[in-house]
Amino acid sequence: MSNPASFALRKRTFMAVITVMIVAAGIIAYGKLGRLEDPTFTIKTALVVTPYPGASPSEVEEEVTDVVEEAVQSMGQVKEVRSTSQEGLSLVYVDMQDDYRSHELPQIWDELRKKVSDVRGQLPPGAGPSIVNDDFGDVYGVFFALTGKGYTMKQLEDYAKDLKKELLLCDDVAKVSIWGTREERIYVEFKRSRLAELGIPPASIYATLSGQNLVETAGNVEMDGEYVRISPTGAFPDESAIGDLLIGGMKGLVRLGDVATVTRGYQDPPERIMEFDGKPAIGIGISTVSGGNVITMGNSIRETLAEIESNRPLGMELSPVYYQSDIVTESVSVFITNLAEAVGIVIAVLMVFMGWQSGLLIGFILLLTILATFLGMFLLDIDLQKISLGALILALGMLVDNAIVVADGILVKVEKGETREQAAVDVVRDTQWPLLGATFVAILAFTAIGFAPGNIGEFCHSLFEVMALSLSISWILAVTVTPLLCVWFLKIPKETTDPYDRPLYRFYRRALQSCLAHRWITIGAVLAMLIVALIGFGAVPQTFFPDSTQKRFYVNYWKPQGSHIDETYRDTSSIGDFVSELEGVESVASFVGEGTLRFVLSYNYESPNGSYGQLLVQVDDVSRIDGLIDHIEEHIYENYPDAESHCTKLPNGPGLEYKVGVRFRGPDVEVLKELADRALEVMRENPNVADLRTDWRQPVHVLRPIFSESKARQAGVSRNNLHQALQWTYGGSRVGIYREGDDLIPIVSRPPEEERTSVGSLGDVQVWSDGAMAFVPLSKVADGEELIWEDPLIKRHDRQRAISVECNPAIGLAETLRRQVLPGIEAIELPPGYSMEWIGEYEDSLEAQEPLQKTFPICLVAMFVTVVWLFNSLKRPIVIFLTVPLSIIGVVGGMLLFGVPFGFMSILGFLGLSGMLIKNAIVLIDELDLQLKGGKEPYHAVVDSAVSRLRPVAMAAATTILGMAPLLFDPMYSGMSITIMGGLFVGTFLTLIVVPVLYSVFHGVKESS
Repeated sequence: MSNPASFALRKRTFMAVITVMIVAAGIIAYGKLGRLEDPTFTIKTALVVTPYPGASPSEVEEEVTDVVEEAVQSMGQVKEVRSTSQEGLSLVYVDMQDDYRSHELPQIWDELRKKVSDVRGQLPPGAGPSIVNDDFGDVYGVFFALTGKGYTMKQLEDYAKDLKKELLLCDDVAKVSIWGTREERIYVEFKRSRLAELGIPPASIYATLSGQNLVETAGNVEMDGEYVRISPTGAFPDESAIGDLLIGGMKGLVRLGDVATVTRGYQDPPERIMEFDGKPAIGIGISTVSGGNVITMGNSIRETLAEIESNRPLGMELSPVYYQSDIVTESVSVFITNLAEAVGIVIAVLMVFMGWQSGLLIGFILLLTILATFLGMFLLDIDLQKISLGALILALGMLVDNAIVVADGILVKVEKGETREQAAVDVVRDTQWPLLGATFVAILAFTAIGFAPGNIGEFCHSLFEVMALSLSISWILAVTVTPLLCVWFLKIPKETTDPYDRPLYRFYRRALQSCLAHRWITIGAVLAMLIVALIGFGAVPQTFFPDSTQKRFYVNYWKPQGSHIDETYRDTSSIGDFVSELEGVESVASFVGEGTLRFVLSYNYESPNGSYGQLLVQVDDVSRIDGLIDHIEEHIYENYPDAESHCTKLPNGPGLEYKVGVRFRGPDVEVLKELADRALEVMRENPNVADLRTDWRQPVHVLRPIFSESKARQAGVSRNNLHQALQWTYGGSRVGIYREGDDLIPIVSRPPEEERTSVGSLGDVQVWSDGAMAFVPLSKVADGEELIWEDPLIKRHDRQRAISVECNPAIGLAETLRRQVLPGIEAIELPPGYSMEWIGEYEDSLEAQEPLQKTFPICLVAMFVTVVWLFNSLKRPIVIFLTVPLSIIGVVGGMLLFGVPFGFMSILGFLGLSGMLIKNAIVLIDELDLQLKGGKEPYHAVVDSAVSRLRPVAMAAATTILGMAPLLFDPMYSGMSITIMGGLFVGTFLTLIVVPVLYSVFHGVKESS
């Protein structure tokens, strides 16, 4: 390869034009980059929902869940299968292996549907159909609440549907979903006693209602050569026509309206309820197309809503619950501010230590590198989001490393009397390959993150892409534009001097010579410091991901299992009113009956459960959240003693409702409960445990009329007749369909309210006898009734029954609490066939680290081989790699000094840190080799090369350390920044001493006389 500096100096005009084009294109590309809150990420989970009306949780488990799980488990792509069996419903969550990427999932979901469809015939009568929900992980980044005082839920829904049609036309909108609607019902209420008087069997009413409004073919007839479709009238023109139907009885035809009351209402009880600021609401969620720009979508939605504002009914309000584009705009602005601050810090440091000319020169190279990176991101379709922006700030200090080495080398040669052109050519000739190798090594350090299999690799892939792109560009510009700018603008000294005859260099030379003279003492002291750091690491708190800094938090609320949804709604509504009055609270949205639409990636969806409610609270200042949480939890504890509740902030990483937990698996329910009780006892003893519970929750009552086969035979009543009578009395029976436009409204028959709300009259429930063609009381076919206990939720994990005991730390970190309860939990003796495993944050952390453990050793080997290739030696790479563990001294010191926990982002920081230290050591060893080739005596070569590399190595470290400073106060990146800053600060200074010492030991360099 020819010398890039020679090319740049020969083609100066061309290089100037290219530089200007990069600046212009980079600025334009920045404006066009996509903007997201989080990286594009696919939740690889599908939900298989199978109804089985009337079945108990155990019947659902054995007859439906087990069948579906067996079919699903046969797929080779499955990672794990989780399920919940509850009254009348089977929920099977299918998690696919982390290796699969988003473009592979549609085919996998098709195979899943086929597997589920194939076992349809194995389901019991009345069960199904199974529905596979593969958009379970869709994120609705814009979420509105539609309210309207004086409007019915139907009117709100109609307007929401009109809005949906308009919103689907907005830029970058993928899907619009509506949440919290209540299905309408036509209720036909009559007393059984009145039917008995008239001799009208219920089946007669049901048959008339079900057949009246069906759409059926009536054939075609030829008329004068035309083939005409026949379509009789008789369908319900409106709901009042239902009351005019004639019903046949023993005493002739009777008008339905004379024996029954026909009303229009809503599903009772509702499946889900939403409120916003105390008003009934409907949620409207809008998701972004893959690769779309959230800000573009948000602006387009605002424009569309402004255009159709006049069409909105007076009194209806559309309030934002979550508007991702605003949050993205704010977060990108904060990051860009951090980036600008970091650039300013780096340039200021360079100007202080290298002079204002060299500082500005390298600062310009830094800005040029960033703009070229923006252009590359645009071409590679890399969006601006929290990971890619963090990568840019992480890369800042490293981006000037190559330019510093080149500029410093030219500056030194010019100070010694060489011309600028010759100095530029000579420096680039000597350093281009070592710098390329060192840059490649730094990129390899981040390759483990970008190519880690699974969710972490997908989530953090843009970190690797941005680092690889920016570092590659920095090398290209360092060996082309940097020497050109040095030739044009570098100041020529009036007289030649020895650049290393200055106080700092003299002090370092004496210190290094002293360490070389006492090399074994030096090595022993460093090893002692490393051992102390490794021991001290045990005192560093551990975590996974920190909480988000968003101005929102959740209040999760659980009534005792089996509570009516209306009771849960009353409580959450009352709590919502209390929260709304607290200082700093801007809005409160509540969701009852199940989790709402996934409006953020980390949202922890809760499956349908009438005893569950959730509040989403928005505040004016994130600093208020901790105080509000304490106040709200105290209020709930004092006023709702039978409830479970806990407040959580929006997480940055995986959405975990409970951060500490243990799961027991095995075949017998009673044994599992006993193991869970023992775990509960252990956790209760710890005063720092909060929100303690099991995921099976409390047993619930089941009322069981005792069916008497002999009495029923005599009365001419079947068990099916009994079930139908009880369903009609207490739940209502669906008997037909009323068509209204594109709406299909179920017609439900039930008794009047006074007959369906009292369980005390159970024995008087009238059961139709097909034999007697009359009603008989339930007491005539049953031997009383009994009240028993039943497990409402049966959880399974990978086809085994599983019960989880979960909690949160009252204060402090989850891992600290887990370690406190670990001895007691591990001491629980497990019977044969049962297993125990830790879940929560610990499990997620292990799963995140496992892919890195697979890829980083490969990257480490590649890094080592690269260094071997650079030096064609084994001893030199070994010396270089022995410096990496030294950074642990600084990492532990930094963590303990700032009191920041070591989490997943810290691990990523340490991987990058290893590349930085290796890069610095390569620069030092390469200079040593150059001096040896120049004929210097080995000892002087070791000392002089270290002295000559003091400024570029120290400057590279200083710019990286200070460039990370703006991230110190970002909860997401504080752990990473402290890891790099502490590790690089200590590691660099130890490198400047230890590398020459180890080199002397490995190569037997003796102290010079």
